[in-house]
Amino acid sequence: MFAHFRNLLSATLVVAALFPSVSSAEEFTTSQKAAIGDVVKAYLMDHPEVITEALQALDTRNKAAEQQGRTDAIQANRDAIFSSPYQAVLGDPNAKITLVEFFDYNCGYCKKALADTRAILDKEKDVKIVLKEFPILSEGSVEAAKVAAAVNILAPKAYEAFHFDLLGTRGQADGDRALAAAVKAGLDETKVKETAAKPEVAEAISHSYDLARKLNINGTPAYIIGDELVFGAVGFSELNQKIEAMRACGKTAC
Repeated sequence: MFAHFRNLLSATLVVAALFPSVSSAEEFTTSQKAAIGDVVKAYLMDHPEVITEALQALDTRNKAAEQQGRTDAIQANRDAIFSSPYQAVLGDPNAKITLVEFFDYNCGYCKKALADTRAILDKEKDVKIVLKEFPILSEGSVEAAKVAAAVNILAPKAYEAFHFDLLGTRGQADGDRALAAAVKAGLDETKVKETAAKPEVAEAISHSYDLARKLNINGTPAYIIGDELVFGAVGFSELNQKIEAMRACGKTAC
């Protein structure tokens, strides 16, 4: 890398030597610009690896800026993310560490990640999981999410059993399957239907859509822990590492 820098510096000095009286790019003539182009081209032809290094540096810088943008968005929407009246909560509501998940009942990766949710609830008693209904895959997903929001309104303590039953079921989720899971969890079917049609249910789902837009979330599952946004079913091990870091220093990486 330093060798490339020295070579590039040498090329720069050559340009400066050729045109010592020029103080700005606007002062170059057409012939001078062509000569500079020849010098730069010759250097890059001799050292093409510089292009790769430059692209890698640009990619690193872009990823850092993107991550900072997500962190800023999380900080700007903390109340909506962690303390919304619309969200469902699994585990101890007073737990010190919060893991937020955006999910869809028809998301295959969300179904796969359900085992991670179970493991966290069983093993990490100081962690609560906040669930955001984010139905983006089908009309059946929307129907299921409405029933789920209704269950959370009517019987928050029954939501966990309902959630694991419906998300753990093979096949496509829809309103009928969600109602069956609600009844199995002990709720009255008629009351669930009535509640699912109420404005507050539509508001709960709209809340998730709006929050996802602000955070640039367009797929499921997506997690938020601390100031970090994690995309995809990354598995219990990675989530647990971040939980342990939060426990140790209040950040996902100490």
